[in-house]
Amino acid sequence: MAEYRLTTPLDDDVVRSLSIGDIVYLTGIIYTARDEAHIHILEDLRRGRELKISLRGAVIYHCGPILKRVNGGWRVLAAGPTTSSRMNPLEPEFIEKTGVKGVIGKGGMSKPVVEALAKHGAVYLSFTGGAAVLAANGIKAVKGVYYEELGMAEAVWVFEVKDFGPLIVGIDAKGNSIFEKVGLEVQQNIQRVREKLSI
Repeated sequence: MAEYRLTTPLDDDVVRSLSIGDIVYLTGIIYTARDEAHIHILEDLRRGRELKISLRGAVIYHCGPILKRVNGGWRVLAAGPTTSSRMNPLEPEFIEKTGVKGVIGKGGMSKPVVEALAKHGAVYLSFTGGAAVLAANGIKAVKGVYYEELGMAEAVWVFEVKDFGPLIVGIDAKGNSIFEKVGLEVQQNIQRVREKLSI
């Protein structure tokens, strides 16, 4: 386990060097993207439309933030992670077509997503659920918003962050998943307990 302080957009070699369990802090630009954002971005790409934002090398955040208008701009009040499994059907194609190198969320993702991350050299970074204010504290400025018509929670917000984290590498670019590893350990422990209790 190692600790990294990385700047976005992420470098391919650095991403591939990360391993499950590593701790990451991010500085630079990250983009929020939940279900509706995934759907609209993929639809634009399928129709050959040019995206308003370049996501190649970028980090997206499964997050529906709460923001407040302040002096003509925005202030982030809360920005906790959304359960990432909601994006399972969309994420493999999204990773392939946009070229993102990092996905932040909570709870892990499906086997097809693990495979897509490995194939395209990207990582899944896990953020602690229930830490919405901690996340907001790492966001230093709101630099823009896209797909605003989708509403506050579903729009693509452009956040400038500094030492955003701690994030745990939950799925690395080598196809390893900490969620799968922990699940296997739990099953092994359950089996050992059953054997001891003769049940």
